[in-house]
Amino acid sequence: MPSKSPEDMMTAVAKSMRERTGRTLEEWVALVMASGIDPLDQNAVRKWLKTEHGLPQNTQWAIADAVARAAGWRRPSVEEYIDQQYSGPKAALRPIFDRVRGILESLGEEVRIEGRSTYTPFVRGRQFAAVAPATRTRVDVGLRFTDPPESELLVPSKGPGQATHKRWRLCSGPPTSRTGKSRPNRTTAMRLSRRVLPSPLTG
Repeated sequence: MPSKSPEDMMTAVAKSMRERTGRTLEEWVALVMASGIDPLDQNAVRKWLKTEHGLPQNTQWAIADAVARAAGWRRPSVEEYIDQQYSGPKAALRPIFDRVRGILESLGEEVRIEGRSTYTPFVRGRQFAAVAPATRTRVDVGLRFTDPPESELLVPSKGPGQATHKRWRLCSGPPTSRTGKSRPNRTTAMRLSRRVLPSPLTG
């Protein structure tokens, strides 16, 4: 089943909003606007919708998105999302992301990137990888497998994105882990990445 864009998902959720929640999307927008919550703070809107009304995650996102748009917000482009993720204290991680991006995009012309606020999904039919600047010194690469290969570089994970596994963390700065064990530096991590990145679920 092909992966839907964020716009497609929002549209699908909005169409069944009244049936599932008892209110139309427009009515939810009006309710949020009257609540006093900053309509541009989508995290706060989603939290309010969950705690006060018990709405599920996809519905929260659709309403928060519609509220922000009504307040003048414009969804950033894919490149704008990426620029925001790798700015400020995380700017030093951009070369790592660009290298991983190049490897993932080399898997085929049909690979496309989608925009998200905290991570970057890579899609080929469905999402098969997601890259996130986890900290100021670490980039996490999530991979989605149906039959994961045996590798010391992979650990089970529920993120970023739709990942089933997370590969060895790609880091800048001193090659030292929290446990005190040596950890590959940026050059080594990029070399190791080719051992596992090309083989996740892509169908």
